[in-house]
Amino acid sequence: MANNNNNPFGQNGESPELFAARLSLIGTALSTLGDGLQTLAAGITLQELQNPSNQSSQKQSDQSKQLERLQKQVDQLTRQMQKGRLLKE
Repeated sequence: MANNNNNPFGQNGESPELFAARLSLIGTALSTLGDGLQTLAAGITLQELQNPSNQSSQKQSDQSKQLERLQKQVDQLTRQMQKGRLLKE
């Protein structure tokens, strides 16, 4: 008895349309998963790009405050030196 079943789509007599629909469903699910991963990656990238600027502005603010403190110390030392000179003269 010759086997005339040339159906490569399934062992259980699945129609080509049903096989195509299953493949379409799997492809859509994989595509949706890929889109989700891409969205997640974009969100992470956005956070990383925002953090350095926040850190940079925070660092710049800290440096400005430190510079102000140093300037005050220099001013105080200058006044003390001037007072010392006036007292010695």
